[in-house]
Amino acid sequence: MKFLGIDYGRKKIGLATSEGMLAEPLKVIRFEKIEEALTKVEQVVRTESTEKVIIGISEGKMGEETREFARKLKEKISVEVVFQDETLSTQSAQELSLIANVKRKKRKEMEDAYSAAIILQNYIDGV
Repeated sequence: MKFLGIDYGRKKIGLATSEGMLAEPLKVIRFEKIEEALTKVEQVVRTESTEKVIIGISEGKMGEETREFARKLKEKISVEVVFQDETLSTQSAQELSLIANVKRKKRKEMEDAYSAAIILQNYIDGV
């Protein structure tokens, strides 16, 4: 099954993919309006032939915004959308990229995609 992992943010979204048991960072989408983000994610779902979308979810206000984004995304795509706890995913992504000696510029550019990969990997490991 082909998965797309999402680390949702207010201005950028990290994406990761997996066709098997290993999640890989894909890219970071930047956007101004939510409609723009939804369209860009919808395009990735189509081009990557995604069968299931896994969205990292947190608590509080950001969790509510993420749920709203997921609701709107479900209206645009015809694949299953599920949530995965994203607690500490950004911190873990930062630590792992430091351990892997990823250059600072690349870390900053891809941080959200690395977080999406951790969210997706946690989902895969739990299935």
